[in-house]
Amino acid sequence: MSTPTRSSSFRERLRRGESLLGTFVRTAHPAVVEILGNSPLDCVCIDGEHAAFDRRDLDVAILAARGADLPVLVRVPRLEASDILNVLDLGATGVVIPHVASAAAARAAVAACRFTAGGRGYSGATRAAGFGTRSMTEIVTRANAEVTLVAQIEDVEALEQLEEIAAVDGVDALFIGRMDLTVSLGAKSPADKLVVDAVQKICTVARRHHRTVGMFTPTIEEAHQWRDAGASLFLLQSDQQWILQGARTMRQAFDG
Repeated sequence: MSTPTRSSSFRERLRRGESLLGTFVRTAHPAVVEILGNSPLDCVCIDGEHAAFDRRDLDVAILAARGADLPVLVRVPRLEASDILNVLDLGATGVVIPHVASAAAARAAVAACRFTAGGRGYSGATRAAGFGTRSMTEIVTRANAEVTLVAQIEDVEALEQLEEIAAVDGVDALFIGRMDLTVSLGAKSPADKLVVDAVQKICTVARRHHRTVGMFTPTIEEAHQWRDAGASLFLLQSDQQWILQGARTMRQAFDG
């Protein structure tokens, strides 16, 4: 049996509810992921939904993460089996699926991530498969055990089917997209009571179904608050925000 690595053990840690901290990567250059591989973060999430990553960008970014044994999730643009297959074949630790608004969508996402009848397409020639150096049994067993599936809850429709979504076997975590949820609810701010109540509802339902809760929060203080409410996966800020914050801090220090 192979020795567990940060990447191979990530799903187990997530499902146990360990407190995990990561960030979004929105700059399509592998050096960003390579640098973060030397950080104490638990994972990174490449934002393939809103940032300019093509297949080659994803390829080298995931390669950089694997070189550092840094767990790497990819938020795919949409719930499409081909998009999910692409990033998993490249060797991503898992996927974040945006706008999962029904149990049917959650089941489709699970099928796209797992080697089952009618599920993930198989190839033994990919990076994830060791480029032909592993047996089919090993490839299938490891992938089904290690690939992480995070369903993003960010629509009013999802709130109406929350119990059914959380009950879908194979969904490892519900990730709360607070910004889109704010827009979907017609609220003015993620701090509005309407949004806060919805986030609390997601945490409660997830706990009832033994699902991990993840979220983005604008501040560390809010992350601590929601950690107390049961959330354990936090993807905070992004490489772009860190660059801007660093520049502002340096400007302020220079100006005295």
